[in-house]
Amino acid sequence: MLAGITLAEMLPYIAVGFAAQLVDGALGMAFGVISSTLLVSVLGIAPATASAGVHLVETMTTGVSGLSHVLHRNVNWRLFARLLIPGIIGGVLGAYVLTTLDASVTRPFVMAYLSAIGLYLLFRAIRFAPHHREPKIVEPLGLAGGFLDAAGGGGWGPVVTSNLLVQGAQPRTTIGTVNTTEFFLTLTISATFLFHIGAQGFTPDFWHPVLGLLLGGVIAAPFGAMFAKRMPVRLLLSLVGIVLTATSAFSLYRALA
Repeated sequence: MLAGITLAEMLPYIAVGFAAQLVDGALGMAFGVISSTLLVSVLGIAPATASAGVHLVETMTTGVSGLSHVLHRNVNWRLFARLLIPGIIGGVLGAYVLTTLDASVTRPFVMAYLSAIGLYLLFRAIRFAPHHREPKIVEPLGLAGGFLDAAGGGGWGPVVTSNLLVQGAQPRTTIGTVNTTEFFLTLTISATFLFHIGAQGFTPDFWHPVLGLLLGGVIAAPFGAMFAKRMPVRLLLSLVGIVLTATSAFSLYRALA
């Protein structure tokens, strides 16, 4: 299945995987959005197959990234426990919807909402000193984030990380916790996709970008946790706002175009 793949063919995907995972590990979002956009827009892969491929890659990258965050003590285990089960339930439902129904109708509204959240986070980082407090709305975020992540090919980080930060959660441990939880989410979503799509949904050409994304993502995964731990809180919040606004606005443009 992987015969005939050359390093030259994989280099662009290795670079994308590296960059996407570096951003994702440091800011808690963007790997799914960047990778899915590449697979669907550039390669013309079907959305369900692209989302399945991204989640297969993320099963490895989030495992390495999550372990790195644990080692850097970036994980809030109480928050982890509150996100885990709702996230898995939402992920299974989202994978089912994407493989059986058309969920594209709601995507522009979700992207517009996330763009607004990104602008608010940027404004908050510039105008106000962060005041950290324990987030109150967690389980519904896990459910919605898991659903949108599977149904949209990416969304766990943008939905969960951004909304927890809006509630005043500490950026470093929020990013670390969301990344660590994502490993269990992507594992469940990947299994669900494989069950519904089957092996026939993955052509030989599909594995070229997937393998490249995997290699680049695994190489970059340990560095994201280190950056999240060392960056100043205001800078971290600003970068989350910028990345969330840019990726969501681009996805909104694609959905409406």
